[in-house]
Amino acid sequence: MIFDKLAAYIAGYAFVRYALIVGVLIALCASLLGVTLVLKRFSFIGDGLSHVAFGAMALSAVLDVMLKNTAAGDFLQRIGEMPLILVITTLCAILLLRTGQNTKIRGDAAVAMLSVGALAIGYLMMHLFSTSANVSGDVCSTLFGATSILTLTRWEVWLCVILSAVVVAVFILFYNKIFCVTFDETFAKATGVKANAYNLLIAVTTSVIIVLAMHLVGSLLISALVIFPALSAMRLFKSFRSVTICSAALGVCCALLGILVAIGYGTPVGSTIVAVDIAVFALCAALGAVMR
Repeated sequence: MIFDKLAAYIAGYAFVRYALIVGVLIALCASLLGVTLVLKRFSFIGDGLSHVAFGAMALSAVLDVMLKNTAAGDFLQRIGEMPLILVITTLCAILLLRTGQNTKIRGDAAVAMLSVGALAIGYLMMHLFSTSANVSGDVCSTLFGATSILTLTRWEVWLCVILSAVVVAVFILFYNKIFCVTFDETFAKATGVKANAYNLLIAVTTSVIIVLAMHLVGSLLISALVIFPALSAMRLFKSFRSVTICSAALGVCCALLGILVAIGYGTPVGSTIVAVDIAVFALCAALGAVMR
C-alpha cells in the first residue's frame, strides 16, 4: 500500500520530514503574499526574481570553485549557498522596484532585461566553471526543482523555518498597510501611508520567498506557488481576508499532497506540486461557476 510506504519513509528518513516541513512553510508564505502580488499585478516580479535567483545560485557555485581550500571557501561551505543567493536576489528586487519607477525604462522592460540576463549569465557560468560531468542535469535540477528539496541540510531547514516565520510575521503585522497599498495606492499616499516603503517591503519579502522556493519547485516553476493558490481562492471568495486565508490553506494542502505523491510515486517534486495546483484551480473555477 502506498500509505504504508509513505508512513515508513516519514518515520525512517529525516530528509523526508525536512521536505514536508520546508514545503509546507514555503507554500504558506508564497500563497499569503500571492494574493497581494496578483492584485497589484506584481506577479511578473516573482517570475523575474526567480531567474535572478538562478543566476545567483550559479555565482555561488562559481565562488565555491574559485575559493576552494581558502578560508572564504570554507566559510561559504559552512553557511551554504542560500544566504548569498538571498542577498543578491533581495538587492535585485530593490533594483527592479527603483528601475520600474524610472520613466526611461518601464517596469516590465526592466524585469525582462534583468531576468533574461541573469538566466543567460548563470547558465554560461555553470558551463564554464562546473566541476560536474552532467552540467545539463544540474541545470535541469536547478530550473525544475527535481530532488533538491530532499537533500536539504539541517542548517538549511532551520534557515527556512526562521525566514518563513519572519515573512508570516511581517504579513500579519503590516496587514492593514499592505491591504491599503494593494487596493488603492493613491488613496493610501493621500492618507499618509508610505506606499513606496511598503512596496519595497513587498518586493523584499517576495525575494525571500523566491529563494526559499527554489529548493521546492525550481527557478522556472516558482511563480506557480504564488499565482495558482491566489487565483483559485479568488474563484470562491470576494473579500481580501477570505481570499488570503483560502489561498494559504490551498497552497499548504497542494504542496503537502504534491510532496507526498512525488515521494510515493517517484515523480519530480516541483512539477507534481504545480500539477496539483493546476487541478485544484480547475476545481475551484468549476465550483465558482456553479456558485454564481
